[in-house]
Amino acid sequence: MNIIEIMKRWPNQEAAIAHLEKVRWNGKPVCPYCNSDKVCVHASKDKSLPRWQCEDCHSAFSVTVGTIFHHTHLPLQTWFLAMAIMLNAKKNVSNAQLARDLNLPYKTAWSLALRIRTAMVTDPAQKELFKGIVEMDETYVGGKPRKTNKQEDNKPSKRGRGTEKTPVVGMVERNGKVKIKVIADRNLTQRALNAIIQSSVDTTTATLVTDEYVGYAGVFKFMKHFVINHKVQFSKNGVNTNTIEGFWALVKRSWYGQHHHYSDKWAGHYISETAFKYNNRKNQNVFSDLMSHMVGVLA
Repeated sequence: MNIIEIMKRWPNQEAAIAHLEKVRWNGKPVCPYCNSDKVCVHASKDKSLPRWQCEDCHSAFSVTVGTIFHHTHLPLQTWFLAMAIMLNAKKNVSNAQLARDLNLPYKTAWSLALRIRTAMVTDPAQKELFKGIVEMDETYVGGKPRKTNKQEDNKPSKRGRGTEKTPVVGMVERNGKVKIKVIADRNLTQRALNAIIQSSVDTTTATLVTDEYVGYAGVFKFMKHFVINHKVQFSKNGVNTNTIEGFWALVKRSWYGQHHHYSDKWAGHYISETAFKYNNRKNQNVFSDLMSHMVGVLA
């Protein structure tokens, strides 16, 4: 869904609220505090966001209570536009660009985008166990060290596993979805990697394909494991990590072209945005599914 369709379907706050109530309650408002369906219209002076009154617990509430939209001071139409802009940007969109597009202060746009990315981080697809052929690899994100006038700064920056950048582990189901995990403590030992695999993959039926990194050396003990040695070749008889490498290319394009820097605290949110859009690349109802997840309809 693009921004033109957003403006046509929800031209004002009333239309946006009516849609959100339909998505969350399907025409039958329920109290978010006690789950009672005995509710009536609340006599509120604020007409911008209609409120309901629970006859059991006597609480007043609106459709945004208990959702990502809770306590927002922005029109819901602005939220819908932000969702459309973020979903349609294949290489993601920066917070500064979102602020310009929606005529918002930078901090407001940052908070708005953060809530939407939080919904993407908790995407139900991340809880599914992968089956079939699963490719696994890790990449490193972060800026290059700032140069000074010191002699040692003339040396080339370390790359790959020798860098000080933040490691990110990714797994992708061949012709399927992707999962990512940011390793903030930079712990890529066999034990840590095995724990990630066992919590994300159906080890009884899946086949794992990785590169020759020593951290995967013990995987064969609990599941079927193939290794491709990138020092020799990149693919042999279908054994390759080309799919996950392609996903890393999207992550790097987003970082280079839009965000330029990921802190350890928020790196997972930004990369999860790329993962969410990758997982829903063929989903024509991704806008509706994301909105349902944001109001708590999807577990």
